[in-house]
Amino acid sequence: MRCMLKSISWRMFVRRLGEFGFSGPLWGGKYPFMVKGNLRLHIPRDHGSDIDAHLLREILRQAEISIEEWMKK
Repeated sequence: MRCMLKSISWRMFVRRLGEFGFSGPLWGGKYPFMVKGNLRLHIPRDHGSDIDAHLLREILRQAEISIEEWMKK
């Protein structure tokens, strides 16, 4: 069975990435980013709207976090 992602608020998104060991967000350029070891993950700016499931899926892929892992936490 395939896990279904839902949109998520920016604040909750950042908090959840923190649970996976990412620190930040940090600003230094066009977009904020979060860091885990050598991985620098660019994230969208907080525009007050939710991060949709499609964008969340792409960010998780770049963060090397499976959808199943994301849904478990």
